[in-house]
Amino acid sequence: MRPLLLAAALAALLPLQAQAQPPQLDALAASVQGKVQAWRRDLHQHPELGNQETRTAAKVAEHLRSLGLEVRTGIGPTGVSAVLRGAKPGPRIALRADMDALPVTEETGLPFASTVKADYRGTPVGVMHACGHDAHVAILMGVAEALASMRGELSGEAMFVFQPAEEGPPTVGEVYGAARMIKENLFADFKPDAIYGLHVWAALPVGSVGTRTGPVMAAADEWTLRIDGKQTHGSRPWDGVDPITVAAQVHLGWQSILARQVDITRSPVVLTRGAINGGVRFNIVPDRVDMTGTLRTFDPAMRADVIARMGATADGVATASGAKATLRVVNNAPVTANDGTLAPSGLASLRTALGEGKVVEMPLLTIAEDFSQYATVAPTFFWFVGSTAPGVDPLKAPANHSPMFLLDEQALDVGVRTMLQVSLDRLQR
Repeated sequence: MRPLLLAAALAALLPLQAQAQPPQLDALAASVQGKVQAWRRDLHQHPELGNQETRTAAKVAEHLRSLGLEVRTGIGPTGVSAVLRGAKPGPRIALRADMDALPVTEETGLPFASTVKADYRGTPVGVMHACGHDAHVAILMGVAEALASMRGELSGEAMFVFQPAEEGPPTVGEVYGAARMIKENLFADFKPDAIYGLHVWAALPVGSVGTRTGPVMAAADEWTLRIDGKQTHGSRPWDGVDPITVAAQVHLGWQSILARQVDITRSPVVLTRGAINGGVRFNIVPDRVDMTGTLRTFDPAMRADVIARMGATADGVATASGAKATLRVVNNAPVTANDGTLAPSGLASLRTALGEGKVVEMPLLTIAEDFSQYATVAPTFFWFVGSTAPGVDPLKAPANHSPMFLLDEQALDVGVRTMLQVSLDRLQR
């Protein structure tokens, strides 16, 4: 048999999922490429903070309605969803993009850079898509259009989820966007079999994607610690109880939890203090100090153990000094993990879309994502899309959340291609 005929015969014997679909994928991605870039630039120039994404949501909803999809708005409170129904019965999948920007003043110098100002938790701030959520929205808008154009060939249904407040709500202690959308019955009439998401990532070169099976990103807890002492004159500290000294001792004691008390070789733990506030005058010992920070873990049992030790240490130090410690811990996101039964097919789809050498295994990341909340509904699969331009060292490029974060727009095409391939491999089986 001639080589070309042999290759064709062997390809015909491969399972459907293993067969590459580049001609179809190329055409679909190309059909939306210009629109995706235009959407991304528009969204980048008009960023909105969490739960304030009214312009973004309106633009998304208008586009989805133009595709003839079943659209819901006002979910949690600015979220948007839409359902595409294929011509034949089959699985149900959900595809998610987050919409919110960050309280960061942009310094990229782009012609479409943000000049937006807003108030964030009582502080005037600049607003910027410093994490790439503008790209996520534009990519999913393009994927929705591409899939809608071939609904007659699809088996099953796809829900497109545009989520607010992944970076956090405007008020401390409020529920983050994913959990709130779920709580407000996002999936009441649509029970997905799998949920997919992606994130552009400065630490990877454009053209590549990264992921892993099992845990990918850490659980994120936001903690606050209040130390109540007794105010007195700074020249007579023995007449009061100094909460600043207690706070410093607690902070050092907490560092010893990680250094001496838990086995961080078994599972990584990060405990960070982000702010400490107390006192108003140089010669007054204040009556109160407030601290806040974050705890990142990958193992639920270790998380519980560390939190218990934090409370015991704070109580012990405070009691010994005559002060009172009040610890509050709020979980903003569980561990983000790729389901073991879903990951193999997801990895196969990424390799089909880009080629074997373009899919890399990621290390554990101590960042967090509230995409993890969707795992309470269905198996999930999440991947990172490289966004740093050729010729720039990704390890030295401005990271996500930097005012200099700069996305190479080739990442938009990679995002569209990979999410389309993942979807097609589920809906064309």
